Amino acid sequence: MHTPDRIVIKPGTPLSGKIGVPGDKSLSHRSLLLGMLAPGVSNIRGWLNAGDTEATLRAIQKLGILVDRHDAHTLTLRGGNLQSPDDVLDFLNAGTGIRLAAGILSGQPFASVLDGSEQLRRRPMRRITDPLLMMGAKIAARDGYCPLKIEPAQLRGIEYALPVASAQVKSAILLAGLFAEGSTMVIQPGPARDHTERMLSSMGAKLTQEGDAITLEPGATLQPLDMTVPGDISSAAFLIVAGLIVPDSDLTITGVNLNPTRTGLLEVLDMMDADITVTQTGLEAGEPIGDIRVKSSELRGAVVDGDLVVRMIDEFPVLMVAALCASGETLVLGAKELRVKETDRIAVMAGELRKLGAAIEERDDGFRIKGRQSLDGAVVDGHDDHRVAMSMAVAGLAAEGITTVTDSSCAADSFPGFAETFAKLGANFVPEPAE
Repeated sequence: MHTPDRIVIKPGTPLSGKIGVPGDKSLSHRSLLLGMLAPGVSNIRGWLNAGDTEATLRAIQKLGILVDRHDAHTLTLRGGNLQSPDDVLDFLNAGTGIRLAAGILSGQPFASVLDGSEQLRRRPMRRITDPLLMMGAKIAARDGYCPLKIEPAQLRGIEYALPVASAQVKSAILLAGLFAEGSTMVIQPGPARDHTERMLSSMGAKLTQEGDAITLEPGATLQPLDMTVPGDISSAAFLIVAGLIVPDSDLTITGVNLNPTRTGLLEVLDMMDADITVTQTGLEAGEPIGDIRVKSSELRGAVVDGDLVVRMIDEFPVLMVAALCASGETLVLGAKELRVKETDRIAVMAGELRKLGAAIEERDDGFRIKGRQSLDGAVVDGHDDHRVAMSMAVAGLAAEGITTVTDSSCAADSFPGFAETFAKLGANFVPEPAE
């Protein structure tokens, strides 16, 4: 699917209809990385074919995993026999891919080098290399950043208390634990995404959880996957906020992952008086799925902190847009992690929204927004950050006049067909190549 270099947004038309969103990015990464460890054939349907996940797919192929692509979203892979790569594993912008793969590859009998784009090279890796080194891994990073050079090592299980709740760090340690001597325990300071635990359990891993402590015992043979990846709630977030802030909108997003470690945005929007109805329809690979109906609403500000922050860490850029359209004050605390995502999302979003006339108070660990604010269309930039580009497009729906988002092709990192999806619901999104 063609990905535009820029999107021109002309506000004024309500959004309506039923639509799905691309497969969950977190689960799509994990279906490849865990699937490659299971002897036999894994069948994966609804897989997200986006920039980040394609990078992980190419990486597992370089590790000797045979992948058959039946269509854009349906794969079978033959796992259980990793081989030494003859080239650097390039994860491009995929932070999830490189961090989880580092855990797996730390326990392999061959060397590997993991690298990525200049953007990925700016994202901190010491948070995973430190605990992996404690496990006996031979892993070297460039001043705490990738490329990561991994040599063969015999790992040993450890008990590790996470300094901050992080699904990627937790997952890297647990996946390394599959190849360690003795049990591995990870103690969380609060809830973080549990997709790795759910998928490992569904594949037969010896994994238990008591309170905040997760323990993995090595030795189990993982069973191949046979799963349909549900829609990504982080992608649905852009449609949800757009439906709330565009007058007279009424839309339904179908088949969305409703894992409670990912639904913090829905809880915050409920606090903001959003008219949202969630209907659970089933389970897939241990993940609850369902439909989300959204109607335009008069939002009010809210305070977001604590565990909610972890459960909606990817949705804060678009929450900023909702806060600008809400009456009263929205205050976000404890979200310093936003400073080390694909970009410094606090600074970048505040800077781009100011181009539309927004007033935003940046804080070291969050932001304060007083609404309701009037926005004026302008030319804004996506900063090679998919969530920034898409959030600015949603902001354009709330502005007076035309908004143009440049560098919007990065939306395909997680939401291929982003502009086309909005257009199907009635939004006047005009994707076009750069001049």
